[in-house]
Amino acid sequence: MPESPSETVAEAVGPAQVALPSSSPAEPSKAPKVAAASLIGTTIEYYDFAVYGTASALVLGPAFFPSGNATVSTLAAFLTFAAAFLSRPLGVILFGTIGDRLGRRRALVASLLLMGVATVGVGLLPTYESAGLLAPVLLVTLRLLQGVSMGGEWGGAVLLAAEHAPPGRRALYAAVPNVGPSLGFLLSSAVILPTLNIVGRDGFTEWAWRVPFLLSAVLVLVGLWVRTTVSESPVFKGSSSAAESEASPAARFPLGALISRYPGRLLLGTGAAIGGSAVYYLTIVYSLSYGPKSLGIPQNTMLTAASVGAAAGIAITLPVARLADRIGRRPVMLTGAAGCVVWAVPMYASLSSGNALVITGAYTVGLMLLAVMFSPVAAFLAELFPARLRYTGASAAFILANTLGGGFAPLVATWLNSQWSSPLVLGFYTGGLCLVSLLCLLALPETRGEEFTA
Repeated sequence: MPESPSETVAEAVGPAQVALPSSSPAEPSKAPKVAAASLIGTTIEYYDFAVYGTASALVLGPAFFPSGNATVSTLAAFLTFAAAFLSRPLGVILFGTIGDRLGRRRALVASLLLMGVATVGVGLLPTYESAGLLAPVLLVTLRLLQGVSMGGEWGGAVLLAAEHAPPGRRALYAAVPNVGPSLGFLLSSAVILPTLNIVGRDGFTEWAWRVPFLLSAVLVLVGLWVRTTVSESPVFKGSSSAAESEASPAARFPLGALISRYPGRLLLGTGAAIGGSAVYYLTIVYSLSYGPKSLGIPQNTMLTAASVGAAAGIAITLPVARLADRIGRRPVMLTGAAGCVVWAVPMYASLSSGNALVITGAYTVGLMLLAVMFSPVAAFLAELFPARLRYTGASAAFILANTLGGGFAPLVATWLNSQWSSPLVLGFYTGGLCLVSLLCLLALPETRGEEFTA
């Protein structure tokens, strides 16, 4: 097994390849524009996911999966939320192959377009009352398409930013797309909260839940315009040769080369990101349903607590990433992971208080610790793999972590709380997954000094 991602392309993707020289980073004047193009895509993607997650907690269960049991309806809605995670690996294969063979930008434009079509489609769907079983079938189909899109989005956005980054600022630029998840959630809250206040809970349940989904069309058009105006990654162009790409079986199927040459790094990289995924989705998605339905906490209190925490996480993301450029990825990520292990139980225990200030404070600390753990993760995962496998490698590790740690988290949490009616179980579950991340980070090497070459 290769020991370092800075090996030559010949070692990374097969004997038919030859070593290629390093590519210089993009001109400094272009890098901020590229970072902005990466950010807008992840923001839109996670806006769409946050809208669905919030709608699942509020209305989609009874609208598409009517049942006499509220828990069953909620579980069904969250199951469709998980379905999108199950299809993410297909997106990794599809867009990873496009991104590693044809370029990061092409893959990113295609993934964003697919997400936009699927999300607007959800907003146009008939409910179970008017279409019967066809309604949930169509909903699940569109969720699967959203998952395929998400499987290609994160890795491409990160690499486009990181591979354009000026020397010594790779973690900083790679962290810009990582602001997208929290920014997308804030954007979804900025649409959902006023809509709820204007039309009321009954109006939102009846028809206004469609508004956030339909508004994503505007965001997608803006995102497509921005992405089509940026240049391709200079590292990808330096590693790309049409003749070599066609000659190497590994280059034709990057996932096969990744699994055969870097299985250890793929598994440990997945483990390193699994805890942060659990913190994000249990806080941003599951607790928005759990707090009001199980503990009687007002919906606005939960949305406000999560929004304030997300905003605090955004505020420290780039400073933390800059610190990771100076002292290394592992020390920063280990600090965040250890903090999440310790804080997970107190954070969810705060829900028992029912006090808005206590919950908001606990969530703010928790999501800031998540930002410490996750700010360098994009650069860290990208640096574990060579350029010709980097899109597939970084995407696969992150998406598997998201699927295992985040996609199934609401389902697992719903089941846990049906067995033990206490928010403490959320803390122990989340803390356990963060401990897995801590141990995987200890087993992986520092990557700050790796040459980001072809």
